[in-house]
Amino acid sequence: MGVIHFYPNSKLQTMFLPRKATHLIRKANVAAHFTPPPTVGFSAANVSRAMVTMNKDGLGVDTHELEPIFQQKQSLRSKVRKALKNMDPIQKSQEDNAIQNTVVESSWFKASKNVCAYISSPALLEVDTSRIISEVLSSPAKERKKLYVPRVVDRNSNMKMLMISSVDDLIEKSMNILEPALVDSDGIQREDVMQASDPLDLFIMPGLAFDKSGSRLGRSGGYYDLFLKNYQELTKKKRWKQPLLVALSYSVQIIEEGAIPVTPFDIPVDALVSPAGFIPISTAAFRRCE
Repeated sequence: MGVIHFYPNSKLQTMFLPRKATHLIRKANVAAHFTPPPTVGFSAANVSRAMVTMNKDGLGVDTHELEPIFQQKQSLRSKVRKALKNMDPIQKSQEDNAIQNTVVESSWFKASKNVCAYISSPALLEVDTSRIISEVLSSPAKERKKLYVPRVVDRNSNMKMLMISSVDDLIEKSMNILEPALVDSDGIQREDVMQASDPLDLFIMPGLAFDKSGSRLGRSGGYYDLFLKNYQELTKKKRWKQPLLVALSYSVQIIEEGAIPVTPFDIPVDALVSPAGFIPISTAAFRRCE
């Protein structure tokens, strides 16, 4: 195991990276990697899968219909957060390294030219992305991928994805979460992915819980679901291919299928990357990993 320092005077952490690459999980054994961890103990019996019809503001829907679903989600969030807080720090670091190794060594990541990725926050107990971010930003300028990272706009679930070229483009917001400044050092407004001339290839997402059908439980803000809905509408308008949606997940975040209550508003992911490797879910993900 070797020590690699990324941006020694930056906001991204120093990491220990194992030399051995994690394997690619094939379709034949996908299910084997979705055994729910015993420390969490969720099941479809105690958290039912629910579907409702609603729009962003819940117009035309009786709030009494929605309340059970929101309660189920909040209960599940509490259990997952507890499991994450109880993770052994050494195990957490090992899983961070394994997950990031899988991403940066994958063919689908290497082939991507335009990428959205989140800046991990220890306060939110998210899978670390510092190596992924560094891998992009440390590439030679002529070969570098375009990297867009999130900036929260308001409390109405609005979020932008703005392009950065250095970790110095990031500023600390609440809870020490790093977000891109609206303008660069020359006062020029950063490129918004919604105004970009080329489509995204890859979208790397966080979340609190996931299952093998691609269901994702977020942190209740709705930022990613709303952004992805808007971006999907843009791709249809421009006749672009949809980006591959890949979520990063610790082992304790992968739970039994059907245990995540969902609405039509919740956008599923195409694939997961766990400590076990790449777990394709959608047809698009299977094609990309062939």
